Amino acid sequence: MDQEMISTLAKAGVMGIGGIGPAIAIGLIAGKAMEAIGRNPEAAGKIFVPLLLAMAFAEAIAIYSLVVSFTL
Repeated sequence: MDQEMISTLAKAGVMGIGGIGPAIAIGLIAGKAMEAIGRNPEAAGKIFVPLLLAMAFAEAIAIYSLVVSFTL
């Protein structure tokens, strides 16, 4: 295996692992928010902003893995 092939595999690994975690987290966040809104529809306005913030922070982790992949 040459250096370019190892680098390509490392990039694929970083993006794969770095994308799975945030995807699961975003799914859990959205699922729990929808469950909370289903139980108490009047709280939808109060739940929406923390939902978006939590999703943005989870997505930031995926963006970090993208940046790491670009630097390899």
